[in-house]
Amino acid sequence: QVQLVESGGGLVQSGGSLGPSCAAYGFSFSTYAMNWYRQAPGKERELVAAISSGGSSTNYADSVKGRFTISRDNAKKTAYLQMSSLKPEDTAMYYCNAIRSQTRIWGSGTQVTVSS
Repeated sequence: QVQLVESGGGLVQSGGSLGPSCAAYGFSFSTYAMNWYRQAPGKERELVAAISSGGSSTNYADSVKGRFTISRDNAKKTAYLQMSSLKPEDTAMYYCNAIRSQTRIWGSGTQVTVSS
């Protein structure tokens, strides 16, 4: 079954760190670029970070540059988002997304809540 499963969200205080992960099943993970999106209540889903299929290229939203790091381990079929210096405005549901050509695969999300 083709799926992405996120884990590692949670509740953290402002200034803290979290490192959610995204495990892939049922498809050729190493041939897909990976993205992390987030969506806060009442807001549109936004792209937070992206990494190429081989891991050599990354991009970040301006709001998280210098605080978040996206990475992947193709042998483990897993993508990661290391988040530090978290702020209350980082509170959202975080989703991973695999993309190759016209194919897009979404996970069901993991909640990240940052308390002030």
